[in-house]
Amino acid sequence: MAKLVLIRHGQSEWNALNLFNGWVDTKLSDKGIQQAKDAGELLAQEGIEFDQAYTSVLTRAITTLHLALEEAGQLYVPETKSWRLNERHYGALQGQNKAEAAEKWGDDQVHIWRRSYDVLPPMLDSYDPEVTVQGKTYPAFDRRYADVPYGDLPLGENLKITLERVLPFWYSNIAKDLKAGKNVVIGAHGNSLRALVKHLEQISDDEILGVEIANGQPIVYDLDDDLSIVSKKVLTK
Repeated sequence: MAKLVLIRHGQSEWNALNLFNGWVDTKLSDKGIQQAKDAGELLAQEGIEFDQAYTSVLTRAITTLHLALEEAGQLYVPETKSWRLNERHYGALQGQNKAEAAEKWGDDQVHIWRRSYDVLPPMLDSYDPEVTVQGKTYPAFDRRYADVPYGDLPLGENLKITLERVLPFWYSNIAKDLKAGKNVVIGAHGNSLRALVKHLEQISDDEILGVEIANGQPIVYDLDDDLSIVSKKVLTK
């Protein structure tokens, strides 16, 4: 039996400002740093020993994973990064205030863009290498994606497309480790992890709308040899 632990990154700078984040590379807020450390303390209390770690190529997820593993005394665990574990790409909504977007397009429309399974947000027209919001410039598409086939880079995604992006990496790497009996931790994002949870728990397209993953609260699965769920536990302070 293998353990799989999912950790959504701690609060980001843009989470704190109520902005759509997506693939824009923001950092953790002070609160987010503490949430990541708290996640590591919870893992230490649980006594889980990891064999492999995975994360996205976005700073807020990488930092969360590192802080959590450090607090758990396991910063040495082998780690693999993949763009396929990135947050859902929010298209032209990225950098916009969620409340202001609701005023502009209506609460119902913004809720559909945020939570629906297969409705796309407004799409970007091009791949901009950086985004400037409130006077500060953030990386958006840079050399970390140099090896990604051009057509695979998104201009906007819904959860369905996010799942289709995540699953190839799940099968090629993560599932293989779990089937080999390795304990795996993934530090990623609200929607890339929602996609994995949908797949693991066989949640319907309609029911996934109500699934929320909290910042910095590890989800611990015990999986059998076929990767069916034996038990699930959410760790909180």
